Amino acid sequence: MQSGSVSTPFGRRAMTLALVKGQLQTRKANTEGTVDKWRVYRDACEARERLGVTDRALAILSALLSFHPDQELSGDGSLVVFPSNAQLSLRANGITGTTLRRHLASLVESGLVIRNDSPNGKRYARRGDAGTVEEAFGFDLSPLLARQVELALMAQQVVAERKAFRLTRERLSIARRDVRKLISAAMEEGAAGDWAAIEAQFLALIARLPRNPDRVTLEDVAEEMAMLRDEILIVLENQLNVQKTSGNDGQNGCHIQNSDTESLNELEPASEEKQEAKPRIEPRSMREPIKAFPLSLVLTACPEIAAYGPGGAVGSWRDLMSAAIVVRSMLGVSPSAYQNACEILGPENSAAVMACILERAGHIQSAGGYLRDLTRRAERGEFSLGPMLMALVRSQPSTSRRA
Repeated sequence: MQSGSVSTPFGRRAMTLALVKGQLQTRKANTEGTVDKWRVYRDACEARERLGVTDRALAILSALLSFHPDQELSGDGSLVVFPSNAQLSLRANGITGTTLRRHLASLVESGLVIRNDSPNGKRYARRGDAGTVEEAFGFDLSPLLARQVELALMAQQVVAERKAFRLTRERLSIARRDVRKLISAAMEEGAAGDWAAIEAQFLALIARLPRNPDRVTLEDVAEEMAMLRDEILIVLENQLNVQKTSGNDGQNGCHIQNSDTESLNELEPASEEKQEAKPRIEPRSMREPIKAFPLSLVLTACPEIAAYGPGGAVGSWRDLMSAAIVVRSMLGVSPSAYQNACEILGPENSAAVMACILERAGHIQSAGGYLRDLTRRAERGEFSLGPMLMALVRSQPSTSRRA
């Protein structure tokens, strides 16, 4: 500032104690040395949210700095620039006069510039005999020099905060993806465990995320999501260890049995006719799986299932099976009932059955009991999915059937 007094605004613009405080702090601050005007401008841009200024206001600040003839701001010379509103508007990408005045006021309120108004409110400079500026009236840029350290630290904090937010969001996204896929895999393959409760815990964590969460909320949810993932991995690892032990015991027994069978075959080979006369009975796990119906037919018969797919749509059998898991939990079907259906009907047909149950949910008292009954009938060969799908297709509006 050119004088030691406080500069008050011209005309109807009011003077506030905050402006007085800012001017006194700038006057008392150390304004020795120099600072690159564009470096301090970049720091102000990084800290714009903390300063309470907008992008348009910063564009006007850039225009004001462009009127300062030197590359650096120095306390030795005058730091007052005095462009007219027309010149400012031209360098600020043609901003209108009303908007220009509003954002100039926000720069003053944020303490980035100070008004140094003339007696009549005009902006001009009074020059001496040598042509140097003796006194200027306009906008004083000395706060940028006085606050250069503060703005630099503020910018560093904002950058560090933004980086921490990005890393936390990435960590949460990975943990969320891992938990979702692990739960789906465990349910689809019939892993032991209360997966309905685990899935409910997962959905509860997702529901805690607002549309625009802050870093603290993200960190809390990310930490709990990582803990849930660790718990799921412990459950699956324990089960895999049990299965590995059981598999080793069964493999040893099967090896002895196969050795005896091969010895008998070698001593008394059978002809092809005898082998055909005595067909071998295969266990259920070795039979050819039940053929699934076309996905388009299932979606035509059961359009409501699409809303529960990833992103609110079903475009593949994998999407349908994921939607069926959500519907299973929503309708209160136990994991064991759905696992049994997958073993008898197959994963695709089981997902299609869940879509049919969802379509007729208003007429079914117990979705879990209904699914178990259909599974038992399918095991006896008394149930076929085709008639159920065709009945639902006929019940749909004609426009849906044509689609």
